[in-house]
Amino acid sequence: MAKYEALFTPFKIGNCEIRNRVIIPAMEGTNIVENMYGPHYNEKAWDYYIERSQNEVGLFIPGMIPVYSMMMGKWLHKNPKPFRQAKPLIDEIHKNGAKIFFQLGAGFAGRNYTIMPQFIDVAKKPWLKKLTNPLLHLNEMMVAPDDGLPLAWAPQLSTRALTVQEIQDYIEGYAKSAKLCKDIGVDGVEVHAVHEGYLMDQFTLKYNNHQFAIEFFNKRTDEYGGSFENRYRFAVEVVKAIKRECGEDYPVMLRYSVTSKVIDFKVGAVPGEEFTEIGRDMEESEKAAKYLQDAGYDALNCDNGTYDSWYWAHPPVYMPLNCNLSEAEHISQFVDIPIIVAGKMQPDAAESSIKAGKIDAVGIARQLLCDGEYLTKLKEGRENEVRPCIACHNACLPVGYYKNSGSVMDLKDAATQGHCALNPVAFEEKKYALKQAETSKKIAVIGGGIGGMEAAILLAKRGHQVALYEKGDKLGGVFVAAAAPSFKEKDRDLIAWYIRELAKYPIEVHMNTEVKDVNSLGADEIIIATGAKAKRIPVKGVENTIEAVDYLLGKKEVGQNVTIIGGGLTGCEIAYDLYLQGKNPTIVEMMDDLIVTKGVCLANTSYLRDFFETNKVPVHLETGLTEVLEDGVMVKDKAGKVFKIDADSVIMSVGYNPAPLAEKSKHVHIIGDANKVGNLRSVIWGAWDVCMKL
Repeated sequence: MAKYEALFTPFKIGNCEIRNRVIIPAMEGTNIVENMYGPHYNEKAWDYYIERSQNEVGLFIPGMIPVYSMMMGKWLHKNPKPFRQAKPLIDEIHKNGAKIFFQLGAGFAGRNYTIMPQFIDVAKKPWLKKLTNPLLHLNEMMVAPDDGLPLAWAPQLSTRALTVQEIQDYIEGYAKSAKLCKDIGVDGVEVHAVHEGYLMDQFTLKYNNHQFAIEFFNKRTDEYGGSFENRYRFAVEVVKAIKRECGEDYPVMLRYSVTSKVIDFKVGAVPGEEFTEIGRDMEESEKAAKYLQDAGYDALNCDNGTYDSWYWAHPPVYMPLNCNLSEAEHISQFVDIPIIVAGKMQPDAAESSIKAGKIDAVGIARQLLCDGEYLTKLKEGRENEVRPCIACHNACLPVGYYKNSGSVMDLKDAATQGHCALNPVAFEEKKYALKQAETSKKIAVIGGGIGGMEAAILLAKRGHQVALYEKGDKLGGVFVAAAAPSFKEKDRDLIAWYIRELAKYPIEVHMNTEVKDVNSLGADEIIIATGAKAKRIPVKGVENTIEAVDYLLGKKEVGQNVTIIGGGLTGCEIAYDLYLQGKNPTIVEMMDDLIVTKGVCLANTSYLRDFFETNKVPVHLETGLTEVLEDGVMVKDKAGKVFKIDADSVIMSVGYNPAPLAEKSKHVHIIGDANKVGNLRSVIWGAWDVCMKL
């Protein structure tokens, strides 16, 4: 433990002593009490929170509870039943030595409401909007400080201004909901938010476009707009109301975005970019932090960003580690209350900053989704046993967006937010309870990629006799290629973790062994995990191109000027990698936007789009390949214009087709990309769904 001694020392938020410096910040989908679809208790929460409370977590903030249910039109404080249902869980968490705050928020109202495409048509038709109002309450969802503010997810729709009475209703909702929390033993509350551009944050932000002298957010002329004090009045009145209702000593923390990182409407600032901040800059943040402290807030839980720069608040793999730390360290100089910071925080950086007195605690969310024993392993010096979070967002936040589409998310994705692509058990502990198989079988797993390794380990844990066959000389399959770029260090750590896990179990691993006939293996059950093959475009000269996998594996060198055919996730990541190497990538994509794929988080896609825009990486949308030349490609755009793009090398990244070794049958099971091309979530969860039945 000596390595992380400071990390495991206690601290206080108000009068609440917390056993160490690690909190789990709120994540969508991790609520104990929910109110998005009406007030209810989340029965799946028990096992998840108990395991982590038994494994050193200091403070839990389980999700965000809207004080008003915009989907059902119900006030949280008028429905105490789910709070009573949650009390046994709260008591058990306390028995394990952890503390818990509930995060209360105005929901996803306003500009940042994650509106579904099907809701867009409803919102456009007054009669349909009225008809669906008992359920959807779109009029309450699409609210903001002012009229006419475009929604981030659906700019074709705009907001209406909250009335003063509605603001007061929200303030009352915060206070009375906080009292329900206190009554069941919740140790404090976190107010959401002067954070991320949500409703309360919209009031604080002038969001001034200096170039055009336009204020996007708060243009109000009443007591909630104009001056600094008026813009922050909503946040101040909320904490004062909570203190009146619950007592001055009841801890109230604020989720706080130190700076907005915004260049313009829906244009964020990528790390290292020089820009003029049009949201909350550091100068105002210094003043605001002190002002909010003096108003009564007992701690600031910090990050950066708004929905225009979502990758700061929900940093994907492309963002630097500890990406919000420097801003949080800076703001701590202006307050006397604890400063907590989240954003791909690593234990070494957290330890150093806490020891130096620059921050007081650290928020670690996704890593604790991925491995519930993470802190115990750190404390005991077992870091090499930690299953690493790779910041993929494939399950925890699969809320996608492209070109005025609204939220690109199906019902399955919506239901599994706050889960983990790498750890299916999180919030599904009963469904995936590990049980010994009734009969030990001989099971052959063909393919040593992530899906194959996951299946082999799980089957061995269940007591089966497992043999794994890999035709190559490396384990990891196509994920070895995916993990190759410089910014994928956590992906490479994941492969290494899988190899170490395989070695813990009596699994026969046959490398350099190509299976051609599954019947020759003499197995009771066969798992096919042979992945997928790259698609080919039937155009002249295609044989002169480089497959994406071959480039990523270093099998083919590329020149200085590289054209990538395909603007999906892989193609965009290759372009990003090439740029980081100092090369000149160009993307050619047939669709009208990059990464038009469900399940790819907006934080991931918006980062790449903003990065390409900032760094002037050429992107040709609605453009198809017609011919590959020796010195470039011929392409045709939407208008029918045919033109040449000069290139030293051409990389093909146009997708994959499943490549199963054998057909599915009673005893032959196909998993991962060999079944259906997807992502790590579909690969790993699919392996569990099959293997838990064998």
